[in-house]
Amino acid sequence: MSPPSTNAGPQHQLAVFIDFENIALGLQGSARFDTRRVLDRMLERGKVIVKVAYADWNRFREYTQGLHENGIELIEIPRRATSGKNSADIRLCVDAMDLSWSKEHIDTFVIVSGDSDFSPLVSKLKENGRHVIGLGMKASTSPLLANACDEFVYYEDLEHGTEEADAAAKPPQEKKEKEEAFRLLAETVRALQRENFEVLQASLVKDTMKRKRPTFSEAALGYGSFSELLEDAQESGIVTLRKDERSGTYVVTGAAAQRRRARRRSHR
Repeated sequence: MSPPSTNAGPQHQLAVFIDFENIALGLQGSARFDTRRVLDRMLERGKVIVKVAYADWNRFREYTQGLHENGIELIEIPRRATSGKNSADIRLCVDAMDLSWSKEHIDTFVIVSGDSDFSPLVSKLKENGRHVIGLGMKASTSPLLANACDEFVYYEDLEHGTEEADAAAKPPQEKKEKEEAFRLLAETVRALQRENFEVLQASLVKDTMKRKRPTFSEAALGYGSFSELLEDAQESGIVTLRKDERSGTYVVTGAAAQRRRARRRSHR
């Protein structure tokens, strides 16, 4: 079974597994977990067939009503002094693997957690031909898990796509993230050219960027679409673009910044 593209449509079937205790750790009492935001993002990818959350719900009763209202099945894992959290992890892994073997029509698994202990689960699901999306809080997400997934979305970035990008007003951290995204874009274009791809469609470039950095998201940087990011990158001298006459989408023709550096070196 081939994994879905990043532009997954309604034909894709999703299963969502929530490690709620890890999510609560990331919240750190400063905000509430909005289940609807998570499901709305996943519904953009396809139809959510399974929705399950694991925790010792005696500790998180204030969240149970919202989870129930969104049709999420709550699995009670009583917390024990030495093995409570591990028991929740094991149950989630067993249920996810069982589903991957018994329900072939479910092609996308969403692991809502930042716990690195789920990295082997992600690897096994990918071995079974499933596309794996991770979603977690920045404060409680391990890079090991984020990089293991096909895609990784930070909860804090879920609403960024509705905001207008204003590069001049971005704080230093966001400017740094934008620079890193542009660097990844240029590296990806050069890598694809080395692999002798004659036409670098925008969708090919984006898919390759996400394989290299599963946490990459143009929405998290304030862009409404990947095309907007490409246009900004061209204005900044990172890449050069042209429009595909047939599809009307962008084709990346080169990494302009690298060529300029090469010309400067040749004039020395």
